[in-house]
Amino acid sequence: MRNTPLPALAGAAALAAALLLSLLVGANPRPVPELLDALLGGGTAETRFVLWEQRVPRTAAGLAVGAALGAAGALIQAFTRNPLADPGILGVNSGAAFAVAVGVAFFGLTDPADYMWPACAGALLLTLAVYGVGAAGGPDSGPVRLTVTGVALGAVFSGLTTGLTLTRPDAFDRMRGWNAGSLLERGFDVLLPVLPLLAAGLVLAAALAPALNSVALGADTARAQGVDTGLVRAGVLAAVTLLAGGATAVAGPIAFVGLMVPHAVRWAVGPDQRRIIAGTLVAAPVLVLLADVLGRVAVPPGEMPVGVVTAFAGAPVLIALVRRPKASAL
Repeated sequence: MRNTPLPALAGAAALAAALLLSLLVGANPRPVPELLDALLGGGTAETRFVLWEQRVPRTAAGLAVGAALGAAGALIQAFTRNPLADPGILGVNSGAAFAVAVGVAFFGLTDPADYMWPACAGALLLTLAVYGVGAAGGPDSGPVRLTVTGVALGAVFSGLTTGLTLTRPDAFDRMRGWNAGSLLERGFDVLLPVLPLLAAGLVLAAALAPALNSVALGADTARAQGVDTGLVRAGVLAAVTLLAGGATAVAGPIAFVGLMVPHAVRWAVGPDQRRIIAGTLVAAPVLVLLADVLGRVAVPPGEMPVGVVTAFAGAPVLIALVRRPKASAL
């Protein structure tokens, strides 16, 4: 099956269905024929507003965020050779959330569009700190050191964020929706500025894929094949920062997408990192969009943030992965 187009066709069909559901289903129910008519340029003014001003931008944000988180997860799993890793292991989400909390508390940021640059800056600074501490053992420092450093620094900054928001309740109220991981009110004004960062991260991820195939065989084997493991590590850190940091800037921290999707894609297409990264670009948006659709209708008349839905889905998946005999290594 791995050498046939069946996984690719299934992924394309699932993505098309998820896109359609995201456009047709919402907390503000509209008749499907009206929505389809509005999609073709007709329909009432209200239906056109719901479709083009609310659901289309939100769907585009879900598509971009899902692709970025999936690719970031595939990269960090390949580099650490740990299928239980995800972008949060480098503290990207913690750094972004802390920077946004500082911006809201001390600089009066109130609009999600204002969160982008603080989130990206926080993600970048914490990732650089992880790299600096993790590489202190020299060029031969393995991914385990990097992983432990990321977990430790991420925990520290998560605690700082919690302390800051508890001491500044007004700041917590303003960033509550973002911190839960939400696509609500994520228009093109939020998405478009971050697209260049996501595009750069995806290009870098594609360039790193062949080298990651060598890294999967071990550091010594990779070096014997002419791969500069230090350069690959720096590239992975840069790509994960751009992808996960950009996605977090748009939608807030969304857990488990980078964990679940690359693992599932690996089952379908095999160990080739080029196929895994390509597959996650299709499968991860499916997960994010379907979680968002479920969140829209799960608790009417309100909505459940997509980050909460993915957490509910991700927890049992993580337990299942841990229980597998070969869960600790690729």
